[in-house]
Amino acid sequence: MKKHSLFIPEYVTENIYTITPFLLAARGYRGVVFDLDNTVAPYERLQPDKATQDYFAALAEAGVQTALVSNNRRERIELFNERLGVFIVADAQKPSPRGVHRCIEAFGLPPERFIRMNHTKVLFVGDQIFTDCLAAHRAGVDCYLVKPIKSKETFFFRLKRAFEKPFLSIYRRRRIKSKGCN
Repeated sequence: MKKHSLFIPEYVTENIYTITPFLLAARGYRGVVFDLDNTVAPYERLQPDKATQDYFAALAEAGVQTALVSNNRRERIELFNERLGVFIVADAQKPSPRGVHRCIEAFGLPPERFIRMNHTKVLFVGDQIFTDCLAAHRAGVDCYLVKPIKSKETFFFRLKRAFEKPFLSIYRRRRIKSKGCN
């Protein structure tokens, strides 16, 4: 994988709810690792709402294993997970791939180096290129980038989002080019 490809997601969408069990099955995904903050829920939401609980239940019912991986502290992710009951990794230190590797292991799926050979696919869903997308690709799994639920107005986050724009432009150009070939 080329270095710049580490920063380009395989897919981009509005929110997690567009990533349906049907879509996952059609693309062969058996496990989905979600970032928590600003991907599944806003930072200030301590518990999942009904829509989130229903979404995770639908994934489980379809046989898709799920997990939450966050750079946030353990107390935050454990409290949020009380109603979901999925595997969690807190203090993940993304873009390190270790949290994703732990999820793959917890799913009982083969290690990342065998995922593609065995046609077992794991997907990482997050809202940030430099943490989530990079962690996914370093772990050897695909990345679905969603729009952040809430924009953080700090200087650091505005700067980071500005640096993400060239990679999103490359993603869009690739999508347009691949649609033109069909």
